[in-house]
Order: sequence, then structure tokens, then C-alpha cells
Amino acid sequence: MLTERQLENYADVLWWGLATARRNPFRRGDVVQIRFQAGALRLAEILHRLLLRRGLHPIPRLLPTPDMELGFYTLATARQLDFVSPGEEPLLRRLNGSIVLSAPDSLTHLRTADPGKIGRAALATKPLKNLLETRESRGDYSWTLCMLPTAELARTAGMGATAYADQIARACFLDATSPVAEWRRVYRTAGRIRHRLDRLGAVRYRVESAGTDLEIAAGVQRTWAGVSGRNIPSFEIFVSPDWRGTRGVFYADQPSYRSGNIVRGVRLEFRDGRVVRARAAEGEAFLRRQVAMDRGAAQVGEFSLTDRRLSPIDRFMANTLFDENFGGAQGNAHIALGSSYANTYAGDQRRLTRTRKSALGFNDSALHWDFVNTERKRVTAVMGDGSRMTIYEDGEFRI
Repeated sequence: MLTERQLENYADVLWWGLATARRNPFRRGDVVQIRFQAGALRLAEILHRLLLRRGLHPIPRLLPTPDMELGFYTLATARQLDFVSPGEEPLLRRLNGSIVLSAPDSLTHLRTADPGKIGRAALATKPLKNLLETRESRGDYSWTLCMLPTAELARTAGMGATAYADQIARACFLDATSPVAEWRRVYRTAGRIRHRLDRLGAVRYRVESAGTDLEIAAGVQRTWAGVSGRNIPSFEIFVSPDWRGTRGVFYADQPSYRSGNIVRGVRLEFRDGRVVRARAAEGEAFLRRQVAMDRGAAQVGEFSLTDRRLSPIDRFMANTLFDENFGGAQGNAHIALGSSYANTYAGDQRRLTRTRKSALGFNDSALHWDFVNTERKRVTAVMGDGSRMTIYEDGEFRI
């Protein structure tokens, strides 16, 4: 659905994202894995050539098809759910970058799968995730990802295939004279916003909308992050708060597709940092199973805001990568249940041990699930002296 020129521009933007996200520059001989679904084959081929020209070692890997995923979660025994492929850990210890190309042919194929099995398989790969986080904190590894249009995505989002592809092209600047220059502009603007947020010294934030009244503890030694190159597109500004200070109610008016399940109208009630009640107009049973995946799954790992002036995304896309960056008329605020981001630690990330993360209230979980609110809202920062400042209102940062 994207033209050859748009795909070539996509590849250039993904390389910019991967290189920008890594603290240490890439060198000739570095290893980069391209993980892609079948519908992203042409973009994978273009990326493969780009990496070769830069003297890197690309490793292409086709991701499981919907039938493979459903077969796995339907037929796998406990031993098979816990199985990790031989050679996976040595590869990740050598890997310097990863690019994931999503092009889903199905969004609901796992709706009959046992959520417990999905959770168990995720827990089995958690040590590998921790390994990559450690290498990323040292500057030896980075990642980025993107999504390509498919008929299933367009149908689920209620758009025609052409309109859906146009949304992706617009959000990623694929028709611009220099898409990378556009991303560098967004990167600089986001950097200025992050800097102002960091200088506030807030101790907590309050989010208020028609369905939400939530307080979030800022946490100590935190820095705001966003537009780092890790996601294409990305317009959000986010932080991993101290999960222990979360209280109140958060309402997600955007639907969410996860592991083949659709969940709508999510209402999460927090007390003493944990979800004490999880409700949904649709998919509530699945939601509750996911929140019970492990202890950290019921705790907040991310708090995020998107300025509508930065994001050209103004339609529901049935994909979290785009929906968590929704601009529209009122921007969006979203929280993620589950794992936190080490790159929002203000100190030396190489010294952010598991013990240190726990002491600072960084959350740890096999889950990371974003819940998006696009209602008109106000976000207030509360300072240490009790003073208050509106930092976000009507879809825009006010700092």
C-alpha cells in the first residue's frame, strides 16, 4: 500500500531512529536484527541493503504468522511455554540493534487463546528482555520499530486501505522532501519540552478529565523522555513514575487490541500504587487476567502526554504504536501498566541495578500495556512547596 519511494524513506527514517536511540555510535561490523511480518517483506529487503551498505551485519528473521501464534498458545504444553530457543541468549549478547517491522494480517486471532498461557510465555522471555535493557543502558544496543498498513488494520480502524496508508505516510513524514529532517525537527522540539519539564522539580502530577482523576508520584532521580528514535512514529513525552504514589481513577476511551483481544472502555482504580479494580465495557475478563500476570502488572510503569501540535495522527489506527501518539483535537494522556523504562532514570543508567530500581519505585513486570485517554483534560504539576502549575491543557503543553 506504500510506494517504493515511501518505503525507501521509511527505511531512512528507521535507520535514523535506530542510530539516534543508541548512545554509542554504530560501527562497521555491528550486528542488527530485522524482525518482520510477511506483509513487511519489501521494507525488510530495502533495510537489508541499507545496512549492508553501511558495513553492518543484518540478520533477517520472519516473525510467526497468526496461525503459528494461535497454534502455539492452543497446543503448547507448560514445558513448551517455558522453552527459550537455543542460541537466543548468545545472539542477544552480541546484538547491537533491532528493527521490528509490524504488518499484522490479524488482530483477533488469539481471542480464544488462554491468557494464562500468553502470560507464562511472556514470563519465560523476561530474562532476555532484562539482558537487552542492561546492554541498552551501556549504550551497546538500541531498537526501533514501525508499522506498515494492512487490509486488516484498515478494516478494524474503520478506514479504507488507501486512507489508512495515507495516515501512516503523514504520521511518519514519508512524503516529505527530507523525512529525516522532519524527524530531527520533532526531536529538537520534544527535547525543549522535556528540558522544561525536568526543571520544574514536580513531586506529583494530577490528571483530570471527564472520566479520569488520577494522581501520579513523579519519583526521584527521574527525567522525561520521548522522541528518542525508538518508535516510528513517536510524539509522546513520557516518564516512568514512582508506582507507589499512584491513586485515583484512569479511564481509557480508546479501544486497545492485545494478544488477539479487543478491550474497550477500560476503567482502572488505583489505591496505594496498585490497581484495586479493573473494569472494561468489553474484554474485562482478559484485562483482569493480564493485570494479574505478575505483581508488577497491576502497577504503573509509564505516564505519557502527547501534544496535538506535534502529532499529525488524528484517527484511531487500531495499533498502539500510533494510538499512544494520538494528537487529534485534545492530544492524549496515557499510562502503561507493567514494566518501566530505565531511560527515564536521571542518573547513570549503568548503575541502575535491579535493587536500585526497586528502591526508587521503578516498576518491573513482563507486561507493558498502554491505556489511552483522548478526552479534554488538564494536567497539573504539584511542587515540593505545595504550589501548583498547569503543564498541559486542551491537548497542549503549557510550559
